[in-house]
Amino acid sequence: MNSRHLISVLAILSLTAPLLARDKTDVLVMKNGDRMTCEVKGLDAGVLYVSFDYIDGTSPVDWSKVASLESSQLFVVKTEGGSVYRGTLKTPKTPPDRPVEIHVVEATEREDSIESSHIVRMVATSDKFWERFNGEISFGTIYSKGNQSTQYSLGASSAYVRERWNAGATYDSNLSKSTGVTASTRNSLALSAFHLLPQQNWLYAGIGGLLQSSEQSIQLQTLLGGAVGRYLVNSNQATVQLLGGAAWQDTSYRSTTTTPNARQNTAAAVIYANARFFKFSKTRLDATAVLLPALSDPGRLRVNTDATYYVKIFGNLNWNVSFYGNWDNQPPKGLSGSDYGISSGLSWSYGLK
Repeated sequence: MNSRHLISVLAILSLTAPLLARDKTDVLVMKNGDRMTCEVKGLDAGVLYVSFDYIDGTSPVDWSKVASLESSQLFVVKTEGGSVYRGTLKTPKTPPDRPVEIHVVEATEREDSIESSHIVRMVATSDKFWERFNGEISFGTIYSKGNQSTQYSLGASSAYVRERWNAGATYDSNLSKSTGVTASTRNSLALSAFHLLPQQNWLYAGIGGLLQSSEQSIQLQTLLGGAVGRYLVNSNQATVQLLGGAAWQDTSYRSTTTTPNARQNTAAAVIYANARFFKFSKTRLDATAVLLPALSDPGRLRVNTDATYYVKIFGNLNWNVSFYGNWDNQPPKGLSGSDYGISSGLSWSYGLK
């Protein structure tokens, strides 16, 4: 099995089916008095996602306009201060001059009261393993008659959410070919797991990944690392994470006349940054950067970046434009030190959105 097949198999195994539908028995009351029976999917970026029996897909609701919410579904509720709760939801009667409060009712019948404006994320969860996943699938293609050039992009991501931790996988594949030129391929699988610490908004993480890049002559690059850091920003408009730690990287290069059977193992420091910016229901920007200054090879620096901008079309369907990049300031002699590109296509999300 070559590296491309290995990455594809692991990616398929890491991504799962969407959340199963449930009865639409939740009750949502708006500040203007509108009362709706629906299925609450979750809250993200200031948007409450709900579905109705009489409307296809998922509908966005402005969280700041919600006056009351009742749901027997289990949710993981996260606040801007970093606190996490798990339970069903209900809203007590609130005087007009008081902020709206959400009560999270845990299995022990304990109730935690939270001002709705302090809640930054709610994710529907379940006691069933397969109903705890959220994610999306995307595809794009570009064709040019002039030089018979065709580009394909395929992506998929999935996240498993629990009370104080979550784990996720993201797979991206890019193929570019044109008449008279050898096809260029890039396949990557990024793995991550985050766990909140008792201190406010602090967390630790494990990161990993596999990469194949014909442009850089990389047959297979493996990354394993760990880091600790915190949320610098955690609100309904943006989240920014910054972590630092250590990593190990093993890279096998394609044999050439200048690099026969080249393989390199590197110990490195790792700086991990992730940022998400949102605008109510319509647009979203996700960006991740991993800096790897080599400890065992001083002066060498590797950088991996990914960024995607989403525009909602309708329901769970989005248009997106993505950028990826990999840089190595000291590649093996005769090999390229960079690989980057831009793709555009459609994506379909499941679970929360």
